[in-house]
Amino acid sequence: MKIDLTDTTASKINKALVRGRRAIGTPAVGMVLTMVIVTDEENAYDSIKAAEEASREHPSRTLVVIRRVARTPRDRTNSRLDAEVRVGSDAGTGETVVLRTYGDVSDHADSVVLPLLLPDAPVVVWWPVDAPENPVKDPLGALAQRRITDMYAVETPLQALDARAASYAPGDTDLAWTRLTPWRSMLAAALDQARTKVISATVESEAQNPSAELLARWLEARLQVKAERVVTAGPVVTAVRLGTDNGEIVIDRPEGPLATLSLPGQPSRTLALKVRSTSELIAEELRRLDADEMYAIALRGEATEETPSHV
Repeated sequence: MKIDLTDTTASKINKALVRGRRAIGTPAVGMVLTMVIVTDEENAYDSIKAAEEASREHPSRTLVVIRRVARTPRDRTNSRLDAEVRVGSDAGTGETVVLRTYGDVSDHADSVVLPLLLPDAPVVVWWPVDAPENPVKDPLGALAQRRITDMYAVETPLQALDARAASYAPGDTDLAWTRLTPWRSMLAAALDQARTKVISATVESEAQNPSAELLARWLEARLQVKAERVVTAGPVVTAVRLGTDNGEIVIDRPEGPLATLSLPGQPSRTLALKVRSTSELIAEELRRLDADEMYAIALRGEATEETPSHV
């Protein structure tokens, strides 16, 4: 069910949500969080689709904030809020409200979003593109327990990585880090089997890949070795090589969904290591809303005394 509202208010949107739920007989008590997506018109469709797919695992109210840019000076002075309310099968397993802001409303989107948040439920803000330089100080980011950015969406990802390190606050995370979860899990399992000290590390990837840089910094912090960066044709991260006294531990994925794991003195084996979709990455991030200490360590490339011992 879809309800279109033009030149509306947050109060009218809330009434439309109640009306829509009553019409289809769906209560709101099953939703566990509010997901706020801040995007542009170009990326809105893909972002909404990813959030709806993730809502199958995490039923949520999704608020999509699209700041519309007026074409003429006269239109820029007109403040307006349009909304599209989706409930039932049109919104996955939760509710979706698409908010299009014009004029001064765009500069105060938090005042529109705040009345629409689910009461007593966590808030997650996701910027698929054009994330603020300091997410925690953004008016919408300040409402959230979890703030998700994506360095893959910027022109200079390694510069963005350094900016993220400088502005990091507990609750920040990035999909470039989330993409590394299978790599980290396999590397940890390989080291558990090898039971030997690592004396060198190499990360191979396409140029300017933020995930590869995060992986290299994480290895340096956790293994206390210098990680070499090697540029390959890609796609994304293609291999990790860990040198030991007994030989080399290698996870190699030149292309496709399969990787080869090689351990000293053992036959090579094939592992599943596909490039995951955005909806899978978002669903993983929604499983935990506390501070991600490992992400902070990877950003800064160093551990602290408070760093937990797990990988």
